[in-house]
Amino acid sequence: MPRPIWSGAISFGLVTIPIKVVNATEDHSISFRQVHLADMGRVRYRKVCELDGKQLTDDEIIKGYEISRDRLVPVTDDELAQMPLPTARAIEIVAFVPAQSIDPVRIGDSYYLEAAADVAAKPYKLLRQALERSAKVAVAKFALRGRERLGLLRVKGDALVLHSMHWPDEIRSPAELAPPTVEIDESEIDGAIALMEAMGQDDLAAYRDEYREALEQVIAAKAEGKQLPSAEAAPKPAGQVVDLMAALNESVQKAREARGDGEHATVHDMSKPKKKPATKTTAKTAKKATAKKATSKKVAAKKATPSRGKPRAS
Repeated sequence: MPRPIWSGAISFGLVTIPIKVVNATEDHSISFRQVHLADMGRVRYRKVCELDGKQLTDDEIIKGYEISRDRLVPVTDDELAQMPLPTARAIEIVAFVPAQSIDPVRIGDSYYLEAAADVAAKPYKLLRQALERSAKVAVAKFALRGRERLGLLRVKGDALVLHSMHWPDEIRSPAELAPPTVEIDESEIDGAIALMEAMGQDDLAAYRDEYREALEQVIAAKAEGKQLPSAEAAPKPAGQVVDLMAALNESVQKAREARGDGEHATVHDMSKPKKKPATKTTAKTAKKATAKKATSKKVAAKKATPSRGKPRAS
C-alpha cells in the first residue's frame, strides 16, 4: 500500500472518522530525460533569480501572487496552513445525493480512505454500509495540496473512495459542440443498440497499454544494440459512410464473430413493407387470369343445364 498523502477525518453531523488518504491509482507511463544530442549530457533546469542571477535552492523560494506587473505579494506555506478553513484537516460531508445524479465529467483524481485507528473502524463501516444501502454518494469539501476541493465519497468493495470533483463553474458548456440537426430513423437506432449489445463487455481487466509495451520493446532493443521492431502496416482509413444500416450490419457481424457468437448476425429493418406498384405485365397477366376464370364458369354451367331440344318420335 502506498504511503498516505494526507491525514485528517471525515465529518458528517456529529460523527467524526479519523482517516488516511492514499492514492487509488498508479502511473505506469514511461518517462524520459532530456539530453544533449551531441554528447548525451543531461539537460537540467536551474531556478535562477532574474534580478541577481543567483541559482536558488527550494528553501529560498516561496509563493508570490502577482497583483500587478510590478508588484508581487509573498505568501508562505505556514500562512497557507493557518488559513481559517473548516476543511483544513477534515473531509466535511455537506450533502448526500443519488449516485446517478453526478456528471462523470466533474470527477477527477481518486483516493482510498483508510481508517486511521481502531476507534475509526465502527463509524467507518457505518458510513460505508449506509451509503451502500441507500444507493447514494456523499458530496464533501476538503483541502489538499494548497486548495480547497469539492469531493465525492462512494463505496468500492469494503472501502470508501474519495474522488476530487471540479467546481460547477469549471465545467465548460458543450452546447456549442452539438452537431447540426439531422433525422435518425428508428431502425438505425435499433441497429446501434444491437451493435452495443454485441460489443458488451463486463470485465475490462483484459485491456492493456499497448503503447507502453511497444515503447518498452524499442528501449530494450536500443539498449542491446538490436534492430528496432518493425511497425505493422496501418489500416487504411474507412471511407465516408454512405449506407448507415449496412455499416451497422457489418459491425454487428464482426463484433459477434470476435466473441464467437452466431455466424449470421444482421440488423433487420422492422418497418412495414411497402406495397409494390403493379407493373403493366402484372396487370395484363391478372386480366387474362380473370377472363379464363369466367369462361370456365360458363362451360360448367352449360353442362349442368338439361337439353331442351324437340321430343324424339316413338
